[in-house]
Amino acid sequence: MQLVKTQLSEAEKESTRSQSSSPSWKIKLLYDGECPLCLREVNFLKKRDADRELVAFVDIADDNYTPEENGGISFETAMGRIHAVLPDGTIIKNMEVFRRVYEILGMGWVYAATKWPIIGSLVDILYGIWADWRLALTGRPNLNKLVQERQKRRESCTSERCRLTDTGD
Repeated sequence: MQLVKTQLSEAEKESTRSQSSSPSWKIKLLYDGECPLCLREVNFLKKRDADRELVAFVDIADDNYTPEENGGISFETAMGRIHAVLPDGTIIKNMEVFRRVYEILGMGWVYAATKWPIIGSLVDILYGIWADWRLALTGRPNLNKLVQERQKRRESCTSERCRLTDTGD
């Protein structure tokens, strides 16, 4: 029996890569796409990622957001504090998300001091205050109201066609 060596086309190679269980991204960042400050940060990070796809950016404000695809993190939980999912399924949150994302993008020095005990604790406290007040400071309704509004939208319009044709009248 003779073995035949074949060359895979680029499309076949990509298909093989996409079928593997290991994602190409190093961290999946869950962010609020309706928060102007969050969007500013995400746009900055996307530029730093420069299409390397080291970071998978997931907009939790999108009505199609599903916890099942994102470490089981509910919309409500994700809106309360920043979360990320690592390729092995580990969930991280709060300042650790920023530390990891910046490290992955080669800018770990930005948050390096937050690893020191006193500075880290202070920054964690400040982030907690920011997270608690983020919606109000950006002129948005409180979390309970956002959850209710999202639920109503999802119940009233379950098809993509409905979302595309709904004029809001």
